[in-house]
Amino acid sequence: MYQPEPQSITFSTLISDIDKGIIKIPQFQRDFVWSLEQSAQLIDSIIKGFPIGTFILWESDENLRSIRNIGGADLPPTPLGSMCQYVLDGQQRMTSLYASLKGLVVKREKKSEDFSGIYIDLTASSEESIVITDISELEPTEYISLQNLLHGGISVLAAYPTDLHNVLENYKDRLSTYRFSTILLRGASIDVATEVFTRLNVGGKSLTVFEIMVAKTYDAELEFDLSEKFESFMLELEQVGYETISASNVLQTISVLLKGECTRKDILRIDKQDFIKIWDDAINSIKSAIEYFRNSYRIPVSKILPYNALVVPFAYFFYKHPHKPTNERKTYLDDFFWRISLSERYSNSLEGKLAQDIKRVDRILKGSQPKYDHHLDISKEALIENGGFNANRSFIKALLCIMAYQEPKSFSDNSIVRISNDWLKQANSKNYHHFFPKAYLKKKGKEEFYINHILNITIVDGFLNKNRIRAKAPSKYMEEFNNENAELLNTMETHLIKDLKEFGVWDDNYELFFEKRAEIFKEECKKRIIATTLKNRS
Repeated sequence: MYQPEPQSITFSTLISDIDKGIIKIPQFQRDFVWSLEQSAQLIDSIIKGFPIGTFILWESDENLRSIRNIGGADLPPTPLGSMCQYVLDGQQRMTSLYASLKGLVVKREKKSEDFSGIYIDLTASSEESIVITDISELEPTEYISLQNLLHGGISVLAAYPTDLHNVLENYKDRLSTYRFSTILLRGASIDVATEVFTRLNVGGKSLTVFEIMVAKTYDAELEFDLSEKFESFMLELEQVGYETISASNVLQTISVLLKGECTRKDILRIDKQDFIKIWDDAINSIKSAIEYFRNSYRIPVSKILPYNALVVPFAYFFYKHPHKPTNERKTYLDDFFWRISLSERYSNSLEGKLAQDIKRVDRILKGSQPKYDHHLDISKEALIENGGFNANRSFIKALLCIMAYQEPKSFSDNSIVRISNDWLKQANSKNYHHFFPKAYLKKKGKEEFYINHILNITIVDGFLNKNRIRAKAPSKYMEEFNNENAELLNTMETHLIKDLKEFGVWDDNYELFFEKRAEIFKEECKKRIIATTLKNRS
C-alpha cells in the first residue's frame, strides 16, 4: 500500500534532482505553456515568501516514456539504482522555475522565448513587482538579472553601489532558502498515479486512456514506444485513406483480443508485456479488417465507414481467422456489418455492445448465425423517414457505402470518381451532389427535409459539382452530359439511377425520382441482410 509523504525541499535540491535525471515530466503531461511574464510572477512570489502550491511527485521504478528535456535542457536518464520521480502536479511551475534559474531558451511552435530575460528590480517596494521582464525605464545599477543574482559571484555583486549590497544579499538568500512543498507518492501503481493526476486536473482535460497507455507500455530495452508505433501506423493508414481510425479503436482491439472486453478499466489493466507482445498481430489484424472493408465492400475511405469501431470486431475475426471468409462465415460476417451500420448500433454504449458483438463474431467463426436482439427496419418508409442527410450518421454512411460500392462514374465522361477523406468532412462536401439541386428545389417550394435527403444524393467529382451542374434543372444539365457521354446510361446505373425517363429526370419530376430511389435503396439493403430475420414492409 502506498503512502503520500509530505516533504519540503530547497531550490538547490530541486534543481539538482532535475539535473541528475531523477525528476521527470511524464509523457501524459501537457506541453510547457507558461510565458516569461508568468514565470517572473512566480519568482516574485518566492522572493516575497508567498506559497506557490504543492508539487506532487510519484516515485516509481516503472520506466515510463517521459519528456526528458525540461524547458529545453538536455537532461540525462535516471541514474542506475535511483528511483524516478514523475511530476503529477506542478509541471508548469517546475518547468518555469527550472527554465528561469537556468536561463534557458524555450522553443515554442511559433517562436522561442528566452528565460534569461528575468530581472530583479532593486528599487521596487514590497508592494510592487520585484521580479520583472521590462527594464527599459531602469538604470543598469537599478536591476540585476536573476542569473547574475544567483550565480554571478562577488565580482558581479561588488559592481553595484554599496547601499544595494544588503538588498542583493537579502534577495539571494530568500531564493536559496525558500522551501518548496512536495507530496511524494511512494509505491503507488500507475493506475493510482494517473488517477491522482486526473483528479488534480478536474478543471482541465482529463488524461485519455491512450496517454496513460503510452506511459505505461514504454519499454526502452524492447524499443517499444506506443506513441511512435501509433504514429507509424497512422502513416500507413493514410496511404489507403483510413487515417480516421483512432487510437481508441486500436486499444479497444488489443483489449478484446486479450480480454474479450474493452472498457477503460479493462484497457488500463492490460499487462505491459502482454500488450507489447500482441501489438504486431493486433495491427496486422486491423489491416486485414481494413482491406476487407476496401475490397469486399468497396469502401474507399474511412470517412464513410459507418463506425470506425467496426474495425474492432472485424480485427478480432481476422486475428482468429487470418484468411478471407468464405461460404457461411462470409455471409454471416457481411450480414453482421450491415446490421450494425443500418441499425446505428454503436451510437451509444459502445464498449458494452462491442463485448456482446465479440461473442457474435465467435459464433460466426464457428460457422453459425448469431442471434440479434436489436431492431432493424429497412423498409422504404424507414429509409425515407431516417434519410435526412447528415454525413456523420451511421445510417447515412451505410447508404453512402452502398453508393461507393457501385464505383460511381463521372456524368461527363464515365471516368471513375475519386472519393477523398478530405472532401467528405462536411455535408456540403465536393463529393456529395444533390441530384436535384437544392436551389432548384427551393424555388419549387419543396421542404428542406426532402431536398437535403440521402435519396437525393449522388457521389460525383468536385469539378463537376462546382462548375457544371450548379442550380440547373436535372433535365437541363443531364441533356448536356447526354450529348458528350456515350455511356451515360451505364454511368447513371453506377449512381443507382437505372433509367432517366423511368426515374422522372427528363420531366424534372422530383416526387417520382424520390420514390424510385427509395425503392432501389430498399432492394440494395435487402441484398446485404439475411432475409429470414428482417422486418421488411413493402
